[in-house]
Amino acid sequence: MENAGTVNLEKNDVKMPSVSNPSNKPAVKSSTKMKEAFLYGFLGLSAVITVGFLLWLIAYVIIKGMGHIDISGLIAPIVTTIYMVGIGLGISVPIGIGTAIYLNEYSNGGKFVQGIRFATECLAAVPSILFGLFGMMFFVRMLGFSWSILSGGLTISIMILPTVVKTTEEALKTVPQSYREGSLALGASKFATIRKVVLPSATPGILTGVVFSTGRIIGETAAIYLTAGTVFQIPQSVMSSGRTLSVHLYMLAKEGISFEQAYGAAIVLLAVVLALNFLSYFIASRIGKTK
Repeated sequence: MENAGTVNLEKNDVKMPSVSNPSNKPAVKSSTKMKEAFLYGFLGLSAVITVGFLLWLIAYVIIKGMGHIDISGLIAPIVTTIYMVGIGLGISVPIGIGTAIYLNEYSNGGKFVQGIRFATECLAAVPSILFGLFGMMFFVRMLGFSWSILSGGLTISIMILPTVVKTTEEALKTVPQSYREGSLALGASKFATIRKVVLPSATPGILTGVVFSTGRIIGETAAIYLTAGTVFQIPQSVMSSGRTLSVHLYMLAKEGISFEQAYGAAIVLLAVVLALNFLSYFIASRIGKTK
């Protein structure tokens, strides 16, 4: 009996392993929810601030220049800007898209491809004033193109080339590999697959890059100022000097001719850029729906 009692005492003295308090779980969930709420709030606040800055900028320019818009006086800068956009995109877009297709579809890596990507990234980081100095020394003086639309367009095409290459390459990467494999399995050639399958699928991304490049051309001042000149006239040819909208705005403000007219030109400039962005989104959405 004593032995049985001793056994019972020993069993009673045994300590059971501690079990975690289930009441801690709600505290952990509450902490996670607080972190998520803080993160969502921060992201939402960032978005509101970004949109607020845009609306504030647009409203400020419109209020300052609404009564000073003179479209007839901006014909020459608008025509010069169209010339510049046409030359810049006409040169950079085919070269940039071709480079991106080679890098993403045909190359197998290696030092040569790494060198191209490194050169593209370095070119994208060069300030626009350096492009302007290069264009002035090379196109204006060395090649003898003088201050002209051609000199400005060639300079601008070099400046926006990295943007076209990078955006096109990223757009091509978004095309699923199964699209390529399915086309090749059906007997299509590599070139036909790229032309009829890959490029149509990547068109919205490529178009976005083209629109970004167009916006940069329209808003560029330093590179065009040093290569195309500042002559206020409708250019008769690509060898004529001219003044784009952004350069015209800069000259109005810099020389103190009329800040009111400068704000009027800024409204036209903003309207063109916003119209291009809305047009690109519309075309991209239409292309996406037709797939």
